[in-house]
Amino acid sequence: MAICKKCGQEVDDGVNVCPLCGTKMNEEKSSSNFEEKFKEINNTTDSTSEFEEQDIQSNKAMGILAYLSWLVLIPLFAAKGSKFARYHCNQGIVLAIAEIIAIVVLGLLSGIPFIGWIFSLVEGLIGLACF
Repeated sequence: MAICKKCGQEVDDGVNVCPLCGTKMNEEKSSSNFEEKFKEINNTTDSTSEFEEQDIQSNKAMGILAYLSWLVLIPLFAAKGSKFARYHCNQGIVLAIAEIIAIVVLGLLSGIPFIGWIFSLVEGLIGLACF
């Protein structure tokens, strides 16, 4: 037997609607399924133990620069031997490529008459967020 989360009524298995309050029983299952998928996607491992403490301490600034768009080139060339800096450079390069693609696509869409200003606004917001 299932229990309606809205009113607490016991509902037989296979019944789609609570007989007391009318709540759809399938929606409750899909929302919990969504929550499970969300938790699964966000279940990332902590990779800090892969790097030496000395490497992390000496290259924190390079790790930060790696996420600032074109500044990813600084740690890419300045800290070639650091596994920590290389890890963050790889992520920064993916972010920079995504930013470039988004700006190019939105730049092309901003030329559409009447609704192009919406794409121009979104393009500006993405540029600001990436900055």
